[in-house]
Parts: sequence; structure tokens; C-alpha cells
Amino acid sequence: MSREAGTRKSFRDAAKLREWRVKQRLRTPFARRHPVLAVAAHVVTGVSVLVLSGCAVGPDFVSPPPPSVDRFTPEPVKSAGSQQVVVVDEIPARWWEVFHNKNLNALIEAAIEQNASLQAAQAAIRIAYYQAEAQKGGFLPQLTATSGDTYQFANYVQTFQGAGPTNPYGLFQKVLSVSYTPDIWGQNLRAVESLEAQTDQQRYQLEAAYLTLTSNVASAATQEAALRGQLAATREVINEAHNMLSILRKQYAIGAVAQADVLVQEAALAQMEQLLPPLEKALALQRDLLTALAGQYSTAAVPETFNLRTLALPDALPLTLPSAFVRQRPDVRAAEANMHSLSAQIGVAIAARLPNVTLSSNAGVGAFNFAKLFSPFPPPGSGFWVGASNVAAPIFDGFTLLNKQRSAEAALTQAEALYRQAVITAFQNVADALRALQADAKAVRAAIHSETVARKSFEIVKKQFLMKEGSSVNMLQVLNAEQTWLQASSTRMQAEGTRLTDVVGLFMALGGGWKDENLKRLSPTLGPVRPTLPEVAHIDGPVNPDWFPTGIEFGKSLWASDAIPPPPPPLLPPMAAPVVTAPGPAVAPPVAAPPPATGWFPKFLE
Repeated sequence: MSREAGTRKSFRDAAKLREWRVKQRLRTPFARRHPVLAVAAHVVTGVSVLVLSGCAVGPDFVSPPPPSVDRFTPEPVKSAGSQQVVVVDEIPARWWEVFHNKNLNALIEAAIEQNASLQAAQAAIRIAYYQAEAQKGGFLPQLTATSGDTYQFANYVQTFQGAGPTNPYGLFQKVLSVSYTPDIWGQNLRAVESLEAQTDQQRYQLEAAYLTLTSNVASAATQEAALRGQLAATREVINEAHNMLSILRKQYAIGAVAQADVLVQEAALAQMEQLLPPLEKALALQRDLLTALAGQYSTAAVPETFNLRTLALPDALPLTLPSAFVRQRPDVRAAEANMHSLSAQIGVAIAARLPNVTLSSNAGVGAFNFAKLFSPFPPPGSGFWVGASNVAAPIFDGFTLLNKQRSAEAALTQAEALYRQAVITAFQNVADALRALQADAKAVRAAIHSETVARKSFEIVKKQFLMKEGSSVNMLQVLNAEQTWLQASSTRMQAEGTRLTDVVGLFMALGGGWKDENLKRLSPTLGPVRPTLPEVAHIDGPVNPDWFPTGIEFGKSLWASDAIPPPPPPLLPPMAAPVVTAPGPAVAPPVAAPPPATGWFPKFLE
């Protein structure tokens, strides 16, 4: 007779039976009544001790100091013709507005909203951010629930002892497994640091994409204006040639000039008209480029048009101090973020060579009856738990881990050299832009003077040729004057367009006007930026609610560390002073990428 059956005979009253069961449960040890909670308590205690005593091996990244120079050229640049060079603390965020052209402002706004390359750069930040978030899962224990249900049926078997048949049975188990690898040497901490640095690098690549896009649109607009100017100048000279030909034909009809003079003028006019198709083709291609930059198909041409009369030349040219300049260039900041990521990888490689501890535990319940698994009073002996700890230390691996560490150290050395080269290239870009603007000012002055003189010369020669009385001017001289005027007019338009394009190149070389408001607009799902040293870039201030459908508040830290660090993606190509070239990826100190705002993110991510 079982113990419970005997108890039923002694206690006929159901209330007394329930009271007895409660007392029996209270007498049962806690570890037996709640094996999972008991194991969890031991695990948490051990983990807390290990975490509090942990450390992070490897070098701690420190941002490189700014270059010890105070200008971009051997001699100070104070002006570029009529444009004065003014030293400013920062470049205007909407720097393209210095041209005072509403069409340009509208086109750049449309390009920012619709350009696919910019949208791809935004998505790249989220990819890097979630990779870093996934790596942070290594800081927490891993829990796994398993269910093992076994049903066995044995046929009647006659044993040598003559035993009877074996009955079929089922075994049902529910197990909760807990495993944890304490980050004693900071291997996971360094891995997260590296991935967060890569997130920062993607952020500065977004900066570079933004700067490249706005610069390319502005540059394409100035080039379109120059082409329209060349077309207008060429057509003006062609109209004069038509008028000249008409006059010559009338004079030939009355015998005042020879037929040869008429034919020479016709040939000259035909040559001038041959200049129109290449210019019209170049203008059409430029319009296609603007349409593509605006994120539209070539079937829907952008409505904005540009000419030199409506693009104002800025009276002053901005110039930042070299110490602040390196923090403005996206490619330089990207190179710095790459250094940070590779520096953290050294810590990962060092930690891989040290002993590793793993804690694990399994707790569960088993029964031969499925219903008893969920009974408030499972049968005695049905619960179980197992705890284990493992220590693994590499002893000999053929120097694999050592060489991986040396490879990580060499990668950091390479990144440092690339950073120095990025800074040198950045200074070269600014110096080239300043030199170009100085030369442009001289070229425009000379071109204007040349066009004025050539036009007057043509008018005088034309008048003298048509007078005929006592004139020593022949048709060849008229054609030479006409060609000179045409060339001078075209050169002037090219010079003015080149000057405007080089102004765009200067803004691009300086890193553009990258402001917090631009960052909020392009990546509203990203949180505050944490540069390495010495300052802390923080995003705050008024925000356009149209940019943030989910209402994420900027200026609030995501983590106790007040930010997230960046990744180490490849460096972008260096910026070129002209325009249609993308500036190199921005490199910067560790920056953390915040969570995207899609409305379903946890509250702590807002």
C-alpha cells in the first residue's frame, strides 16, 4: 500500500487531506520545489562575481591629435579676386544657398529626399547597428527550452528467466538549459566596441554620400549654366554671321562685292553652326545627370533650369581652421573610426589566447504521464537539475592565435597610415580649391576683357568692310574678327562656369556644412553621436516632426555610456576639388548608432 493511500484511510476529511499536502510541500527544500529558480540564483551569483572582477585586454583607443599647422597653403590666402576669404567656425549647413538660386535649392532638396544612393547609405547604418546589437547578446546568459517526449513499445519477448511481456510506456521531459560565458578578458566587450566603431564609420559614409550628392547637384547646375551660356554666345555670333551673309548677298546682287566673299561667309557660318550640336548634346547629358541625381527616371526631366545670370557668385569664401577642419571632413572621420575598430580587434585577438570559462545548467521535470508534467504537485523525484562549469585554455595551436594577434596589430598600423594619408589628401584638396579660385578670378577678368575687345574689333572691321570706300579691310579680316569674338565669348562663359564649379569644390573640400539637423533628417532612427576625444557631439534642439514619424527624442542617451561606437568599413575615396567625385568616407572617433524609429522598438531605445 502506498504512503498516500494510507494517508487517505487516516484522513477521510478532504479538507484535512489538503492541509496535510500543503504542510508536506512546505517541508520540501526550496531547491527541490523550484529547481529552475535555485539554479538561476546560483548562476546569477557566480556571474555577478565574474563580471565585477572582469577587465578588457588590448589597447584603449585615443583619437589622433589635430595637425600642428595653422593654414592650408605656404602663404596665407586672403582673397580670390573680388572674393574675400573669411575664416569661420563652421560651414553653413545649407551652403548651396550662397548662390541665391531658388531652383538650385529646390533641386537639392528633391535629391536629398529621393536619391537612392543616399537611402542605401542610410540602410547601411542600420545594418551595422544591428550587427553591434546582436553582438551585445553575448553579455547575457543564453536560455533554451527543450521538450523530449519518448514513447516506446516493446513486443512480447520471452526472456531466459521466463518473465512475462514488457508493457509499452511513454517518457515526457521538459528541460530549461542555461549557459553563460563570462566576459572575463573583455573579448566580447572589444568585439562590441569594434562593431560600434563600424557603425560610426557607416554614419560618416552617409555624411560623405550626402556631401557628394549635394556637391554633385550644385556642380552639375553650374556646368549646365556654363553650357547654356556657351550656347547663347555661339548663337549670338551665328546671328551676326547670318546678318553679315544677308548683307553680302544684297551687295553681291548689285555687284558691290564678289561672289567669293559671299561663299567665304557661307562657309564660315556653316562652321559656326557645327559648334551647336556638341554643345546641345552636352547640355542634354547634363540635364539627364541632374534628373538621375534627383532620383527620377530620365523620362521625367527635372523642371529646374540654370543659367549664369541667376547663379550669384558669393562675395566671401569660407575657410575653417585646420584643427577644426579635420573634424569636418567625412573621409578623415571615417579613417579615424576605422582605426578605432581595428584597435578593438587587437583586444579580441589577445582575449582569444587566454583561458575561457563557461557555466551551464539544465533543470527540468520528467514523468511517465504527460498530464503530471503540469500538475501543481508533481510526483516526488520527477524534477532534476544539473550544473557544470568548464574552463578551456589554448595550450598549443600551431601559433594560430598569436599570428592572428600580430595580423590585427599590423592592420591597425595600416589604418594609422591611411588616416595620415587621408588628412594629407584633405589638406591638398583645400589648397587645390583655393589655388583654383585664385586662378579662376584672373581667368574671368582676362576673358571678360578679351570678349569686350573682340566684340568691338568685329564691329569696327565689319563696318569698315561694308563701307568699301577707301577701306583696306578684306573679307578674311572680317572672318578672323568674327572667329575671335566667338572664341572669346565661349571662353568667358567657360571661365565663369568653372569659377562657380570651383566654389562648389571648395565647400566640398572643406567637408560641407554637416550639421545635427542634417543628421536628424537623413537618419532619424539614430541616436546621439559620441566622438572619441575630446568633445562629445550630442544631437539636440528643435526637430521637424515631419522627419520623425515615431517621435524619437534626440539628445537622450541610449546607454549609460551616453552613445554607441562605430564600425570599421573600408575608407571612401579622397574628395576631389571639382565636383562629380565622391569625397572619401568620413572617418571619426567611436560613435554609437542608435535604434531605428519604426514604432515597435522597445521603450528604452527611444
